[in-house]
Amino acid sequence: MKKIFLLTALAVLLGVATATAQQISAVTESGETTIYQTLQAAIEGASDGSVIYLPGGGFTISDDVKITKRLTIIGIGHRSDNENVDGTTTITGNLWFNQGSSGSGVLGCYITGNVNIGEGDASVNNVLVKYCNLNSVQILNNTCMSTFINQNYIRNSCNLNGASGNITNNVIHSIRNINGGQIVNNQLSGYFFHHSTSGGPYNPTSTYHEYCIEAYNASIMNNVLTVTEYYYNPTSHHFIYGSGNQINNNMAKGNFGDNPINISGIEWTDLFVNYNGGAINPMSDFHFKDEYQQYSDVGIYGGTGFNDKQMAPIPFIVAKSIGEQTDAAGKLRIRVKVKAGE
Repeated sequence: MKKIFLLTALAVLLGVATATAQQISAVTESGETTIYQTLQAAIEGASDGSVIYLPGGGFTISDDVKITKRLTIIGIGHRSDNENVDGTTTITGNLWFNQGSSGSGVLGCYITGNVNIGEGDASVNNVLVKYCNLNSVQILNNTCMSTFINQNYIRNSCNLNGASGNITNNVIHSIRNINGGQIVNNQLSGYFFHHSTSGGPYNPTSTYHEYCIEAYNASIMNNVLTVTEYYYNPTSHHFIYGSGNQINNNMAKGNFGDNPINISGIEWTDLFVNYNGGAINPMSDFHFKDEYQQYSDVGIYGGTGFNDKQMAPIPFIVAKSIGEQTDAAGKLRIRVKVKAGE
């Protein structure tokens, strides 16, 4: 099955190389390909179970566009230093996975907005978000189950609204209201305000706390929490809010759960190859320096690991040349060099 998938993707890439810029390929489960000019048209026109391949470039999508079938959207990556000669894939706007879209996914894209799952009372399960740089993942009701969020850069807080999820190996701001599932091998660098009155976060008369994770009945293991700054009151800061969790082997400047890795005596800049202020972008390098390899089981490179290239495992174009005109026989000379993704 994997070989067939790769061959289909290669055929799509070869077709795109001969076409005009920003043509979008939608491939059905049986291998039939349809070309679209806009992401909206591809989402609306693709059949259930299709894979939508986005080339390099920018694609704008309106909040009026809702995904109501099982679709997988695959871009060519969001890192400016990747090997794909066609650049990066950017989606401007939000993606909405609504009723009927269980089993969908998005991979290898820079998304300016959010991935929203389960609008209204829709139960949308098993959505995959992987190899993306996005604002956040927002699950909109607690009937959605088993969202998989893996190996992304997530710039703001994700809110699961009481749903279960599997959040693994991400560079992520913070996590709110997950109920069941796992938070494993992430790099968390931010926090959110939890209020018990209506005063507001900057009102000294209000009751609030700053948290990095809000979780219930979840497994929280092998994460690195680099939060070191506070907006208002350092004494109100806590790593986690919730109950029923299994918390083990997490690194922080403080004691966090069972078997904590308290590195209060070490600066983050000394620990990582390029801490970069904890910035949630590919310029940061969260590999541990050689002298701290004893901690290699925690953070994004532990467990199942983190793909620095942020590219889906499909062939991509590393070089291409297209003749300026046809020869005497009416043939156009095209050369395309491709490489298999990792």
